Amino acid sequence: MEEQILRLLIPVSGLVSGLIGAFVGLQNRALLAEVRKELAELENRIITRINGTYVRAGECKLREENVHARLEALVEMLRKRNAAGG
Repeated sequence: MEEQILRLLIPVSGLVSGLIGAFVGLQNRALLAEVRKELAELENRIITRINGTYVRAGECKLREENVHARLEALVEMLRKRNAAGG
């Protein structure tokens, strides 16, 4: 009787050990996939923020150049008016 139990116990323990190993492996894969997903989301947020900063800086530069061009045009227009009227 004990011999039969031992004959079953060894394969069963190997099977249980294999199942536990497979379960742990799947858990590790799932955790790794979750970490990769979070890392990709964080990377996207960082890139978006950096790009937004540079785009805003570029937009500010263009606006400033536009304001200077308009002011120069107004100054030129006033000079012409004063020259014509004076």
